[in-house]
Amino acid sequence: MEFRTIIYEARDRIAKITLNRPERMNGYSEPVVKEMVAAIDLARQDDDIRVLIITGTGRAFCAGGDISGQPDAASRFHGHPMGHLLEMREGFHQLVLSLNRFDKPVIASINGAAVAGGLTLALCCDFRIASDEARIGDTALKFGLLCDEGGAYLFPRFMGMDRALKMTMLAEVYDAKTALQLGLVTEVVPHAKLEERTMEFARDLASGPPLAIRMAKRMMYKQQEMTLANALEDAALSVMITNPSEDVREGTRAFREKRKPSFKGK
Repeated sequence: MEFRTIIYEARDRIAKITLNRPERMNGYSEPVVKEMVAAIDLARQDDDIRVLIITGTGRAFCAGGDISGQPDAASRFHGHPMGHLLEMREGFHQLVLSLNRFDKPVIASINGAAVAGGLTLALCCDFRIASDEARIGDTALKFGLLCDEGGAYLFPRFMGMDRALKMTMLAEVYDAKTALQLGLVTEVVPHAKLEERTMEFARDLASGPPLAIRMAKRMMYKQQEMTLANALEDAALSVMITNPSEDVREGTRAFREKRKPSFKGK
């Protein structure tokens, strides 16, 4: 697929998706969502890829939906009796679900504004490394809109119900340090060091045992909706996949030989 609104790169076991609409603050539209879902699928199917990074060009990570009114921002469902529902269900919701199904680690490298749907996109990632110049929050109600991209589900899980309601109802946007205190980001680094720190983190993840990392991610997310007994059973079933693996034998050998292990994901 030829990408026009994003940049997709893959090298050294790390894939990177860069939203590339700086003139629109990387606001998403149907073409953006379609291309991002396709790129995520590429990274999912490529067994050489162990980590995915999502970031943006210019001053923004993603400023939410593109409400510029330009022709390329228009929905194909405009005028349909169920247009607004279909626009979300067949659009950004597919991106959220695509990331939810992605079982490799995902890092949001937040280079600038991550607001409304942009914040939701960041929270769909496993880790969020933010520039100290980033601005993070929910601005939907500023326009009379709702946090319909998944924010109503995600915001309270990261920051608690009262803080989520306050952020959304007052359309608050925070600096990176405050977002860290609220639990919206994993860490904050100087803007000039953002790419370096993101790649360092990605390389550390990529050097780990890929099978166990993917299973650990699957277990942690899945077990949030389970009872303790069901979670323990899920863990017991999961180790039937990881424990007999070559990676476990390699990890054990490396420990005994006092060297760094070389994991193959087998």
